[in-house]
Amino acid sequence: MENETELRVVHQEEQQHREEGEEEAQPQNPPPLRRRFVRYLYVGYFLARWSARTWEFSVALYMIHLWPNSLLLAAIYGAIESGSTAIFGPIVGQWVEGMDYVKVLRLWLLFQNLSYTIAGGAVIKLLLVSDLKSRNLAVFAILVVLTNVAGAIGVLSTLAGTILIERDWAVVMSEGHPPAVLTRMNSVIRGIDLSSKLLSPVITGLIISFVSLKASAITFAAWATITAWVEYWLFISVYSGVPAIARSNERRILRSRTKQVEGTDAPVSVSNAPGTEESSTGNPPCRTGIRKILDRVSKSSFISAWRIYFNQEVVLPGVSLALLFFTVLSFGTLMTATLQWEGIPTYIIGIGRGISATVGLAATLVYPLMQSRLSTLRTGLWSFWSQWSCLLVCVGSIWVKKDKIASYMLMAGVAASRLGLWMFDLSVIQQMQDLVSESDRCVVGGVQNSLQSALDLMAYLLGIIVSNPKDFWILTLISFSTVSIAGMLYTIHLYRIRNHIFHFEKIPLLNKCLFKLLPTRGNM
Repeated sequence: MENETELRVVHQEEQQHREEGEEEAQPQNPPPLRRRFVRYLYVGYFLARWSARTWEFSVALYMIHLWPNSLLLAAIYGAIESGSTAIFGPIVGQWVEGMDYVKVLRLWLLFQNLSYTIAGGAVIKLLLVSDLKSRNLAVFAILVVLTNVAGAIGVLSTLAGTILIERDWAVVMSEGHPPAVLTRMNSVIRGIDLSSKLLSPVITGLIISFVSLKASAITFAAWATITAWVEYWLFISVYSGVPAIARSNERRILRSRTKQVEGTDAPVSVSNAPGTEESSTGNPPCRTGIRKILDRVSKSSFISAWRIYFNQEVVLPGVSLALLFFTVLSFGTLMTATLQWEGIPTYIIGIGRGISATVGLAATLVYPLMQSRLSTLRTGLWSFWSQWSCLLVCVGSIWVKKDKIASYMLMAGVAASRLGLWMFDLSVIQQMQDLVSESDRCVVGGVQNSLQSALDLMAYLLGIIVSNPKDFWILTLISFSTVSIAGMLYTIHLYRIRNHIFHFEKIPLLNKCLFKLLPTRGNM
């Protein structure tokens, strides 16, 4: 009875809150977004992404330096990082959904910056003692493990922040405004991420090339320590200054309380007397124990999160986007380590990665224009296959005899493909924002990142199996095949929704050619 009364009170509070929200929503024009707080959001996100992108670029160089002529350490680090996100991603999404915003902010920034500081400190120690592997293998292994674990925790913390800002706050802040506002915010947020990807490798590459690896590790650790406080102040200012975020926080607290009360309001089962269970059910006790274990697993937060994800209308676009992570055709750990093994200077790799990010940054400008003319769904189709066409250059580099030319072809193909890749990414994210309910938004975001990391993990496992940089061409072919499968899945999704793929009648040049080729009635 107490549980029923408490549940009734919670439902009444939620209903009252909805009615108040409806009364507040009576005016046609919502309050305008204050530019100061939007800027605070962008600056705070830039600082957070700079740390993540700097570590993402630097760790490959650290690992190839610690274990030359092998991708093993780099691949192991990538596998641990991706595996942790694949396993704990859905749980992180549910954790973000179940907590109030202030707690999420504090835990996110604390764990992210503390983890990166610890990882940077471990790398500094490894670099200071250059012959540590031969002198004391146990200490060397402990420091490498510490770097891997701290990096994985930092990535999980970054995931929580990404879900909060990209999947939740951007949508909440744009509620009640025209759709172009959300499209613009998505483009700016993605532009911030790509700007960090553009500038941080260039600066890090210059530090490594003209100073030392040690200097880059020291700079990174100091940056992570200092910026944590600035980021927290900026995000708390946004939380306090945007009423829509505070109202969304109240709604999520009510949902959390409702779930807790419903969870305790379970019916009490009457158990059989000892010794009668087998005769009454006809199942042996062992079978019953297995069934209980399966029931617990099926009701776990991990399984329920995946169940929510696969029930979404946008599951195929999500899977297509995730498949693009099963690739080495990006300026990630494996390709960076391979390029350095082939003798490409570090600063050239950094500049190449910067050019790649610049091309991707252009996607944040082109996407709103295409989306306003073609729709979100069809923009995703055109952007995907443009990316696929550019990757043909990477495949062609396999048959080029000169290593340096092949390496530059590989870099050029990857860089050119970023325009289509990031436009496709924006398209899928906006489809999820539009079609996933508020109560499932963070959970779906967590599962999406988990799926992406699982496929990223498979790419690193391939890197462990094919660890010789000479065999990078095998990884290139497998990656291109996976990208092709992803394109087919998205095309199937579009056809299922629209019942056609192209509007041939809207291509004037094609119509003119067909008109000339087809015989008229008078000539028949």
